[in-house]
Amino acid sequence: MQQPLVSVLIPFKNTENYLTDCLESIIIQTYKNWEVIIVDDGSTDSSYSLVELYALKENRIKLYKNTGNGIIDALQLAFKHSQGDYITRMDSDDIMHPNKLNILATNLMTYGKHHIAIGLVKYFSDEGIQEGYGTYETWLNGLTKTGNNYAEIYKECVIPSPCWMVHRDDLIACDAFNPTIYPEDYDLTFRFYKQKIKPIPCNHVLHYWRDYSMRTSRTHIHYAQNHFTSLKIHHFLDIDYNKNKTLTIWGAGNKGKIIAKMLLEKNISFEWICDNPKKIGRDIYGKKLKAFSVLKTIENPQSIITVANKKAQLEIRTYLDNLSMKPLEDYVFFC
Repeated sequence: MQQPLVSVLIPFKNTENYLTDCLESIIIQTYKNWEVIIVDDGSTDSSYSLVELYALKENRIKLYKNTGNGIIDALQLAFKHSQGDYITRMDSDDIMHPNKLNILATNLMTYGKHHIAIGLVKYFSDEGIQEGYGTYETWLNGLTKTGNNYAEIYKECVIPSPCWMVHRDDLIACDAFNPTIYPEDYDLTFRFYKQKIKPIPCNHVLHYWRDYSMRTSRTHIHYAQNHFTSLKIHHFLDIDYNKNKTLTIWGAGNKGKIIAKMLLEKNISFEWICDNPKKIGRDIYGKKLKAFSVLKTIENPQSIITVANKKAQLEIRTYLDNLSMKPLEDYVFFC
């Protein structure tokens, strides 16, 4: 039986220092039936020429120039030219484990459509890994090992953007890459979630994620926290918001205020609670803040929790469990 064709979509811009490592890691894959659709998003260095040399030597590498502007347009173009039954993404500054495509494709063949194959990731850097990235790696891999990724989807992106593979039909069902919504990887994760495309558990490190000071996720405005919060609210209201419940915001810090303002702009009613004695009873944006204890008196609440402190989150989760409240259905953590 012939292996299904895997299309690897790669947008790139000014990554000449890393493209050789990236492409070589694909060429040595144990899974052989692949094609790379790689799109230059306006590079001003030697990236295009470097990839062009690879494409001349390896006919499975197909090089295009972005006809639009930005990573989403580049991904749209790459997907348009792809032929694979299975679709995956790759970042041009990262490295694949030699068995990455084989393990992801095998898992998809085993589980079938309406599943997404994912793998563990490992950050690496010449400058050393920042604490936040190490924490994210541990948290994300913990979810991937059980396949329970969506349980905490409103915290951070729960599908590693360069380490997933889905059936082509499922990606089309998600209307992937069509809306210009950033961050595009997190938006796509919500689309997988909405379509009930189930993550397949995995215990193998399949992707090496390069961290460096000029990485797009560190520098581009599209990856700032206000974009994340706006995206979360957009999908929460579309997917999990229950109009028959009383929406309740926990916390009056910066994120709580951003969410409150967004809900007010959308004319969505909510209660607002916090544990800061200096803020309880205050009026912010025309809403009076109440104490956490008020939750017991709120009829049928659905909570958005913006409290970032890890110890406090554990206490809140225990408190809600004691009230027989269920995650996603009755509460979501936004940080």
